[in-house]
Amino acid sequence: MQPGTAPPVTPFLRTAAAYAWRLLVVGLLVYSLFALLGRFHEIGVAVFLGLVITALLRPIADVVARGLPRPVAVALTLIGGIALVLGVLALVGEAVAGERTTLVREFRVGIGRIEDWLGRPPFRLAPEALSDVQARIGQFLASHRSALVSTALSGAGHLVAVLTTLALALFCAVFFIQSGDRQWGWFQEQLPASVRDRVGIAGRAAWRTFTGYTHGIVLVAAVNAVLVGIALWLLGVPLAVPLALLEFVAAFVPLIGSPIALAVAAVVALASQGPLVAAIVIALIVVIGQIEGHLLHPLVMSWAVRLHPLVVAISVIAGSIAAGIVGAVVAVPMVSVVWSAHTALREARAAARERPADGES
Repeated sequence: MQPGTAPPVTPFLRTAAAYAWRLLVVGLLVYSLFALLGRFHEIGVAVFLGLVITALLRPIADVVARGLPRPVAVALTLIGGIALVLGVLALVGEAVAGERTTLVREFRVGIGRIEDWLGRPPFRLAPEALSDVQARIGQFLASHRSALVSTALSGAGHLVAVLTTLALALFCAVFFIQSGDRQWGWFQEQLPASVRDRVGIAGRAAWRTFTGYTHGIVLVAAVNAVLVGIALWLLGVPLAVPLALLEFVAAFVPLIGSPIALAVAAVVALASQGPLVAAIVIALIVVIGQIEGHLLHPLVMSWAVRLHPLVVAISVIAGSIAAGIVGAVVAVPMVSVVWSAHTALREARAAARERPADGES
């Protein structure tokens, strides 16, 4: 090596360095995006919910708009959707209120049954231990009454934030359903002409995937809720309707939502019906998981979302770490949308490369 000359750099190291700084830039952009969403997460959640509502109700609004003016069709569709949700919540509240007296009695008997069960082999737990736990809980509640009151007040503040987010989501959904195409067209016109076609291709693919995922996950959640509700009703487990609704909501978190909801149902079954029924409900967790993983998801979701189960699991866990429950719900559709847009752009580039070759031949 001549004095003053730079040492040679191998091609592998040069390629690795080129990819490294690009990955650093992409990672910085992704981190900045999540930091921005974390700062304004209420707005992000509201827009996401608005897109979900649009994906569910826009096909209905399009059908209604064939016979009515578009604004009237959108208003009727949204009012009908809100009435449906409120009706389901009223049904659940009525079911809980109707079973309140029976539930109190059954849970008192169930707690005694659990104490007897824990006192027998193999646990052999002393009865004084459970009564001591109950006394300690009472002392804790009495000594931390002010903290509990402040927590309840902060919970009321969170309730106001949730209601505000829902109102903003409905406001977004109104405009998305009414004139989403015009809004997307306006957004594309603000971009440089050189990237409009690529953004259009990616946007159409992303919306198809998001709509397909939304319709599919709602169908899967509804089937799970119906199966769980019928099984719990046949087993005589109280609160079958609220537990079925919990299963419907939990199914929006893939892989882990349904087992958690059914674990709650197993606890209710243990307290009200005993260990045998609780064991049947636990077996139901396995059965529902097999039906969801090997039948419903491949049949309903495969045409819209093409992600490996390992990718789904990592996405859910990463989303929950980044943004809690909201992140777990949003992670899979967001990854699906990004992958769909990437695939569409890759296919468009391949088609563009083949087109000149076809013209030359």
